[in-house]
This record gives sequence, C-alpha cells and structure tokens, in this order.
Amino acid sequence: MTKKVAVILSGCGVYDGAEIQESVLTLLRLDQRGAHVKCFAPNIAQHHVVNHITGEEMPETRNVLVESARIVRGAIEDIREADISEFDALIIPGGFGAAKNLSNFAAEGAGCKLQVEVLAMAEAFAEAGKPIGLICVSPALAAKIYGPGVTCTIGNDADTAAKITKMGGQHEDCEATEIVEDKARKLVCTPAYMVATSIGEAAAGINKLVDRVLELTQQNE
Repeated sequence: MTKKVAVILSGCGVYDGAEIQESVLTLLRLDQRGAHVKCFAPNIAQHHVVNHITGEEMPETRNVLVESARIVRGAIEDIREADISEFDALIIPGGFGAAKNLSNFAAEGAGCKLQVEVLAMAEAFAEAGKPIGLICVSPALAAKIYGPGVTCTIGNDADTAAKITKMGGQHEDCEATEIVEDKARKLVCTPAYMVATSIGEAAAGINKLVDRVLELTQQNE
C-alpha cells in the first residue's frame, strides 16, 4: 500500500527558512520509495529575511508559506488545512526556519515554544503513534512535541545538545550519515547539515531516515 507522508517546510533558504538541499533530498527519497507526499507550511510572516550571500538581515518581510512554495513548485498547502488522518508519517527538514519560523528556538533556546499549528500537527502524529522524522536542527524541538525523556540528535554541537537536555530530551551524538531512533516513540532523527560537510553526507543520513520512517509505518498496519 502506498504510504502518505506529510512534510512541513519553514520557508526557503538555510538562514531564514527550510534548508533547500535537505528538503529536496527528503522529497526525492520519498518519491524514490513510492510514497505519496503533501507539503505544508504555516501561513505566517518569517521571523526575518537574510541575505544568503552576506549573512546580513534584509529590510523586508516574507511569508513562510509563499517562500516554501518555491521549493515544491507551488504544490503546498496552509498547515491549517492538514488532516493527519490522511497520513502515515510526518517529516520536518531543517534549516534555521525550524528554529525561527516553526518555533522560536533560535532566540529562546530551552524556553522556546513551537508555532501553534506546527505543534498541534506534530503532537497529533505523536499521539496517534505515527512515525515522525526530524532533520538537522528540527530534532531540537522533539522534547516540546513528545515531552521529557525523548531521544534525539542534532549531531554533536554541545551548546544545542545542552539546550535539548535542559528541555528534558536525551541527546545522542551522531554522524551526518547516520540516524538516531527513539523506538518507543517512533521518532527518527538525522543531523544532516548540522555536521555534514557535503550534500552526499547529508543525503546518506536523510535516505536512512526516510527509509526507516517508511518502515515504521508498517507497524501501524
């Protein structure tokens, strides 16, 4: 049976939105595995806009949903339209958009909150026992979704790992080409560009994450 996977994007561009290569690698692997995918994003203003050449903030505003649509050729919906009963799994690629638009982790660290619709959607998947894949910095939000005791990884950044621990999560160091799984919660994480030095390294971990998430959907049959 074809599996249906929801993907949440957070804009377009590593410094202020979804990491484009991570997003495309995720979508490519899902397509290669025959999954049916629908992408969502919150219809909100970005935290800010960053010049990806200079790294400097730009004096303009952009919309997370509109910017996310760039990555998926317009095939995206407002997250408020999502019905989790239609899906078998959820995946959230990284990029600073996860820490700035889907949450305020970049600014608040362990005291962060998730964007309301994002939290509601992720919690619904978790409560239904449906697998979730978190990529790059997105696993930093795991404790806000699952509560204390959840096992996750963002690679090996000590500062970010400490914030995860402060939120009640259990962090495991991980290479870019590998995954960390919380078997009890059906959560799969990979650090991707938190530690990857090439698109090939990021792809290796993301491919394993997608494959494992799809395997876990079989347990719900």
